[in-house]
Amino acid sequence: MSVADEFTALYGYAPQGVWAAPGRVNLIGEYTDFNEGFVMPLALPHTAVAAVARRDDGLLRLHSADVEGPVVELAADALRPLRDSGGWAAYPAGVVWALRAAGHPVAGADLHLASTVPTGAGLSSSAALEVVTALALNDLYELGLARRELALLAQRAENAFVGVPCGVMDQMASAACAAGRVLHLDCRDLTVRQVPFDLAAHGLRLLVVDTRVRHELGDGAYAERRSGCEAGARALGVTHLRDVPYAELPAALRQLGDERVRRYVRHVVSDDHRVARVAALLDAGDVRGIGPVLTEGHASLRDDLRISCPELDLAVAAAEGAGALGARMTGGGFGGSAVALVEAADAETVTKAVTEAFAAAGFTPPRVFEAEPSPGAHRLA
Repeated sequence: MSVADEFTALYGYAPQGVWAAPGRVNLIGEYTDFNEGFVMPLALPHTAVAAVARRDDGLLRLHSADVEGPVVELAADALRPLRDSGGWAAYPAGVVWALRAAGHPVAGADLHLASTVPTGAGLSSSAALEVVTALALNDLYELGLARRELALLAQRAENAFVGVPCGVMDQMASAACAAGRVLHLDCRDLTVRQVPFDLAAHGLRLLVVDTRVRHELGDGAYAERRSGCEAGARALGVTHLRDVPYAELPAALRQLGDERVRRYVRHVVSDDHRVARVAALLDAGDVRGIGPVLTEGHASLRDDLRISCPELDLAVAAAEGAGALGARMTGGGFGGSAVALVEAADAETVTKAVTEAFAAAGFTPPRVFEAEPSPGAHRLA
């Protein structure tokens, strides 16, 4: 049964439309978004799909095909951060709250959601739920909001309603990515540039290794890194670490007495520089050349930011040992996924090597799949 048919069976009438929003994998630029820096995500073919109908009676009804349980019923005008819903329902409910708080006349809705974005894998399953909800309500209520505005409202839902202090990259990627492109995003002014990323034309593939080690960004570790970055910016007299030029990084590090803050600053400033290097390589058509930059990024995440884990380190090492051109963990860390840039002819060999390495280490078997740059959020029907 389709999501629309499931909606009809659940609520007793047909939805007014069906929308989809993708998860994302980040090619390069980690923990740079809330530092107003640069990132380069691409949308995955995995999506959150929502069948939705507008209501005008103040009632919000939410249901997920992926989670056992009844329809969650909430009063739109009684929504309060971290009180009225929890778990998966907090994400769409938070979007309704954020829209209403911004003055948009969203009086209620019936939603039925289904998602193929792996949860806890660092692939932005929550952002997909938020963005698909925002896009559907934008259309149904004829709000006229641009993708940037939808992403910011979805981010506000996750920050203020759910309580995760994430940057805007995930929501912007889900809302604004394009097929066959990687999104070069300036997280200060949200300007975007769609950079060609046609891997097949170059005989390459980008593999995602889902370690199946589930991470939770709300557990404090993410917030601790963010506060450390903010402390570094204050100590250096800038509003955000984006304002520290890479050429001046050694001098900046000498000003920092806290070793932990020094590591965080070194990662963020150098990762912004890695984004610039990857963008320049892709603009020049040197897709293979980005491999070593990915590997550098992993070392920085592992050693300076210290957000990797044994499974992620093993995925990167096994992929590179089997011939990958470069590999790194991606996402918030402490679990989740890694990416590996490989020759198309080596994809099966790399997949096998990673799987066998996990088995030898006694880890849960990973899920390995190809990341195909896919379209951002859109209406299906």
